[in-house]
Amino acid sequence: MPSPRSSRPRPAESSAEEATGGRGTGTAGCGGCLGVVVVGLLLLALLIGGFGRDAGDPAPAAGSASSSAGGGPAATASVDEPLPPAGTGASPSGPRAAASPTTTSPSPAPASPSDAQSPAGPAGGAAGEASEARTTTPAAAAVSPEREAAPSSSAPAVPTAPATAPARAGTALALLDTLEVKGRAPKTGYERERFGQSWADVDRNGCDTRNDILRRDLVDVVLKAGTGGCKVLRGTLHGPYTGTTIAFVSGPDTSADVQIDHVVALSDAWQKGAQSLSADERAAFANDPLNLLAVDGPTNQSKSDGDAATWLPPNKAYRCPFVARQVAVKAEYGLWVTAAERDAIARVLAACPDQEVPTRGRAGSLPGGGAAEPVVEAEPAAESTPQAPVEIEAPPAPEPAAPAPAEEPQAPAADVYYKNCDAARAAGAAPLLRGEPGYRPRMDGDDDGVACE
Repeated sequence: MPSPRSSRPRPAESSAEEATGGRGTGTAGCGGCLGVVVVGLLLLALLIGGFGRDAGDPAPAAGSASSSAGGGPAATASVDEPLPPAGTGASPSGPRAAASPTTTSPSPAPASPSDAQSPAGPAGGAAGEASEARTTTPAAAAVSPEREAAPSSSAPAVPTAPATAPARAGTALALLDTLEVKGRAPKTGYERERFGQSWADVDRNGCDTRNDILRRDLVDVVLKAGTGGCKVLRGTLHGPYTGTTIAFVSGPDTSADVQIDHVVALSDAWQKGAQSLSADERAAFANDPLNLLAVDGPTNQSKSDGDAATWLPPNKAYRCPFVARQVAVKAEYGLWVTAAERDAIARVLAACPDQEVPTRGRAGSLPGGGAAEPVVEAEPAAESTPQAPVEIEAPPAPEPAAPAPAEEPQAPAADVYYKNCDAARAAGAAPLLRGEPGYRPRMDGDDDGVACE
């Protein structure tokens, strides 16, 4: 039976086995384990470095010195260093810019650590570029704030049209916007005499205002000789308010067929600012050719002192010139309009926005006015026809005349007095003809036998 001591290996044998790579656990076996550990730590360090670069550092451009595994040590940079905007061509600043060569089309960092470990060389560079193309497609599609704010040159901006175009300068619509809008003042204190004498010769041409307007607005005018070209005997009026033609003949029974209208009535003016005018200014207003038109009598009576909110000419074709003249007169004398009047005028001018403001020129905007110079008609001479001689016989003895019947005394005409034409119109007596009760020459401004026309 062998001795237990003989079964134990001798120290020399154990050392020999470890030196020859046997199954022992000597010093040679531990050295191989350390090599594996060192290699593993190196690989782990490389992996950790790749993840750290993906988390904070911008990747170098493809093909740069730091993009391949065989390149030198990469330049260090702060993890807070911003990436250059996509497509801008700008390279990072600082040490990284010095370490990486400038490229024509810089790419963003790879999306995974494997991109940082792409092999060096032409093949590896191509693979890296392909990988960058795949990973940077979403980033390239994004638009930087600077590029998004820049206007596009291929699509010009379309200007937005205003809700309402402004009125053209020089039109009645533009002038209407300058008038003050206020309520109507009381009519208290209004009288025709507040505006001076009826049809006064304010322009000092030797003719009263009525005949001035008749000569301006009528056609085929015939003037009375010896009146300095003032007195209108006959003419033709193309009535602007109705569109009808009226044959005018001066006389007690016919003169009222054509009347001179104040486009802005005197009473309306009094309630809209004329109270503050001086007496001379009101007289000029009442005789201003800009505010006067020859019209047919009945239509003038129906108009009375209405404004555009209550009365417009029956002839719709003349409404635009009519309200334009009212606007011009009120602007000239600083009169205001009511809100209803302003709205009514604006509605009319909306159909003719280019309607110009009338002037004081001959015939103004009257249709057919002032077509020819008036004709002066000479006074008819007394007829002096020669008569054949007649034999004169002795007259027979007169018979005794029968006594004439006693004439009945005529009752004197009632003494009618009207303070002014307004009072006559209020009584329904206007116009007054010469010889009728209430007629006074002072009320007949043109001395044609018709007062308070």
